[in-house]
Amino acid sequence: MGAFLLLLASFAVILAGALLFTNAVEWAGHRMAMGQGAVGSLMAAVGTAMPETLIPIVAVIGGAEGSEDVAIGAIIGAPFLLATIAMALVGLSALIYRGRRAQLAGGRPGTELRAHSPTLERDLVFFLVFFALGVAIGAADLPDGVQVPLVVVFLVAYAYYVRRTLLGGGEVQEVETIGALYMDRTLGRDSPAPRLIVLQFVIGLGAIVGGAHLFVEELLHVAEDVGVEPLVLSLILAPLATELPEKANSFFWVRDGKDSLALGNITGAMVFQSTIPIAFGLAFTDWDLGRFAVASGLLGLLGGIVAYFALHRKGRFRWPAIVVWAALFAAFIAYVSVT
Repeated sequence: MGAFLLLLASFAVILAGALLFTNAVEWAGHRMAMGQGAVGSLMAAVGTAMPETLIPIVAVIGGAEGSEDVAIGAIIGAPFLLATIAMALVGLSALIYRGRRAQLAGGRPGTELRAHSPTLERDLVFFLVFFALGVAIGAADLPDGVQVPLVVVFLVAYAYYVRRTLLGGGEVQEVETIGALYMDRTLGRDSPAPRLIVLQFVIGLGAIVGGAHLFVEELLHVAEDVGVEPLVLSLILAPLATELPEKANSFFWVRDGKDSLALGNITGAMVFQSTIPIAFGLAFTDWDLGRFAVASGLLGLLGGIVAYFALHRKGRFRWPAIVVWAALFAAFIAYVSVT
């Protein structure tokens, strides 16, 4: 009962942090004149990706038995979950709030995607290329000494992605569409003080990271009680808990029709997770992917392909894509359960 109550408490902390964080990110992006695509794919995505990024680092530093499996599982599991269940939940949110979204869009269909198309395409293409490369490297038996140059490739690729995203991040969000900064006592000023934006950003991010950390700890306790393998645990439970920030932030944004921020938060995290953590894995682990890790990687790539055609090409949230994303996640759970 105690662990269950702590899980509920950590979830509440994550949601509260997400509300503060998304509001502060919107104001920060507006004050810095950043396009909405860049705000979602860089500021929001990297900020909320911190909890799951810390898991492999802590695991490797700890050096306990099975820690490398935990690190590899967390690195591969995060983009897999973002490309499947996170996409499904965002699409489902858009359909649930399609009436509200249509009203905010002046009568346009609530299922219509209103995101910065070049940023969305860039995110998904980067993800598909580098996540596929990371999975292929882990599945192959490469000679010694090859991993270090590959680390450089992944790091340079993300630096190039950041530059491209900053240069082509879309339009700056209008101040009229941003809710009043929660920590601004006037709750109506058009331009809140930068120090208040930074303070709320830090508090919101701290609540997200702290809540996700507590959530992971309690899930780990439950998993230990039922005897789950470290790799399976890190592939499913740990990323599922630490990806809650992306899902919570994107839920609030997609509800309000801010699709560039909502999807950028997820697709930007997919790019980050398919480059920086994989570079860490190549540098500090053997990066030898087992069958579970390879399976989750392949399913994650399929989820990214579905997102590319359903969201970028078709430009709508639709039931078939949502069902496929959920089915890909369920397929991995079934594969783990029967083997």
